[in-house]
Amino acid sequence: MATPPDISVSAVSDASHLTPGAARAAAPAPRVKDTGAPGTPGAPGAEPPPIVPRRHVGRSLSAAAALLVLAMVLASVVRNEAFQWEVVGRYFTTAAVLDGLLLTLWLTGAVMVLGFLFGTVLAVMRLSANPVLRTLSWGYVWIFRSTPLLVQLLFWFNIGALYPTLGLGIPYGPQLFTIKTVNLLGPTLTAVIGLTLHESAYAAEVVRGGILSVDPGQTEAAQSLGLSRRRTLRRIVVPQAMRSIVPTAGNMLIGTLKGTSIVSVLAVHDLLYSVQLVYNQNYQVIPLLMVATLWYVATTTVLSGGQYYVERYYARGTSRSLPPTPPQRLRIRLAALRARLHTVTAPGGR
Repeated sequence: MATPPDISVSAVSDASHLTPGAARAAAPAPRVKDTGAPGTPGAPGAEPPPIVPRRHVGRSLSAAAALLVLAMVLASVVRNEAFQWEVVGRYFTTAAVLDGLLLTLWLTGAVMVLGFLFGTVLAVMRLSANPVLRTLSWGYVWIFRSTPLLVQLLFWFNIGALYPTLGLGIPYGPQLFTIKTVNLLGPTLTAVIGLTLHESAYAAEVVRGGILSVDPGQTEAAQSLGLSRRRTLRRIVVPQAMRSIVPTAGNMLIGTLKGTSIVSVLAVHDLLYSVQLVYNQNYQVIPLLMVATLWYVATTTVLSGGQYYVERYYARGTSRSLPPTPPQRLRIRLAALRARLHTVTAPGGR
């Protein structure tokens, strides 16, 4: 039987003309002895060691303490007989309360729409190259942001003391018609005017900040394409500015909804004033205030959910994928919890 050639000797003899570093690189790698023991790294069929997350003891203790405090607060509210929850349930859906709620919602919607329309005009004036328009816009914002809302409402409510009649005609000439201010400005109209003028001052700054957040290169690109200034503002700048405007506008909407309660001083039958009329008759102050509180909480919760979806809509294009919605996050967490329970209950699971 023939003896196989000595490969190692021939390899060394063939590599004799190489440099020492090249000779070491050309040398065959040493073999690792395979023990075949299960669980040994490198063994055939061996599984990687399990990854165990780090335990956060402090985080768990703080969460347990917060849940304990929350449970104590909820128990004290639910079990406190002074809240008179049966009275709350009785008046929660009465006609007087629902009528006040509808007026509150209508007042909030009208003020937000009118305020942002007027505020957008003020923001464009503030960004205009005309110094007169800029000065007028700045002065309006300065005046209405410097005076309290209650003072403005009381001023408009007593505007008849300054201007008993309003007329339309030729200046310093005959009047076409005149009307008494007392008959023109009722409590509800006064509340709409006062809240709108106050809201438009803040809306102007919100819109102006959103427009300034857009990269100036977008405007320059639109001008290079021959777009007019108005079309550039409407089709290019404003859609991108909405991403910065919507969060602040949502906060203003919720603040306006709660701020409409101040019109109760003008005897406007909003939610709070309707509740006050009821507890002035039956003297159930705390339960009726809880009725108003629960309705305010419910409406602001709905508005907050709508704000989230509007923000998500205008966030398109800023990231590769949109963030998951609350129902989607809930499904993901439930799926992860089911997978974890399946792993724990499986034979040999941890």
